[in-house]
Amino acid sequence: MDTPPARSKRPFIILALILSAIALAGFSYYLLNRAYATTDDAEIDGDIYTIAPQISGRVLNVLVDDNQHVSAGQVLVQIDPRDEQVALATAQANAAQAAAQLGVAQANQAEAEANVEVANAALYQAQQDYQRYRNVNPNAITQQQLDTATASIRSATAKLDAAKQQVAGMQASVVAAQASNAAAKVAVLNAGLQLSYTRIVAPAAGHVSQKTVQPGNVVAAGTGLMALVGDAVWVTANYKETQLAGIRPGAAATVTVDAVPGITFKAHVDSVQYGTGAVFSLLPAENATGNYVKVIQRVPVKIVFDDDRIGKYVLAPGMSVLPSITIQPPP
Repeated sequence: MDTPPARSKRPFIILALILSAIALAGFSYYLLNRAYATTDDAEIDGDIYTIAPQISGRVLNVLVDDNQHVSAGQVLVQIDPRDEQVALATAQANAAQAAAQLGVAQANQAEAEANVEVANAALYQAQQDYQRYRNVNPNAITQQQLDTATASIRSATAKLDAAKQQVAGMQASVVAAQASNAAAKVAVLNAGLQLSYTRIVAPAAGHVSQKTVQPGNVVAAGTGLMALVGDAVWVTANYKETQLAGIRPGAAATVTVDAVPGITFKAHVDSVQYGTGAVFSLLPAENATGNYVKVIQRVPVKIVFDDDRIGKYVLAPGMSVLPSITIQPPP
């Protein structure tokens, strides 16, 4: 009887080599990446400003287009300024009138104070005349002369009191005129401020987006006209709470952006949020009800670019990225 041929061991050897290669690759990957913390729950983030008017009015000009880059302070929209210009001119006229009235009140006060000095002098003269009559021989003057001197003192005293009261009244008028003048100046400042609101400017450098306004539109205060995406961008990476032990501010990081394949950007950890994403959600979980299931939470980590090359590419908020943070040893 013939002996069956021996089965070849080659397939088993090949399978063993493949499994060994996979195991070696997996172990090498572990060794290479155990010093890094990565997550695919990350995106580009940045400042997005809602551009809205502070006053109501008709749009005269829209000076930018969608996706246009603008500088900080650049005029974006011009609202018809004529109503505010009239209000400013009126306020300035009122201020000039208030200043003139203040000048008149101050002049009247100065006149009243001068009248006090005149009344003082008249009273002094009357008192001197009376004293001279008293010092001479009683037979040398008549009773009528003495009575006249006494009446002169009383009249001068009354005039002095009246002059002092007039000064008090003029002082009150000056205070009122000063208040009116100050209020008129404030009105001018407010009118000028309202006029400045007719020029809507960019709060920061960035790109115009979601423009909805057109010349001729009548807009109300607070109505969104467009959005402005600021030039400054960073990465918000939501790491599992179990990964945070080795993530610290200042740690080196790298970032790859799906929209920019083949490029790895240098970065570093700026900060770690004090609170999970669930805590700040619109409807945070209520664990006090007893329906509690432990779920690994994620914590936002802010990663800032250190690479000047980001200016060469379109990195916009919302783009997907893959960050990798160098894990720091425990202190």
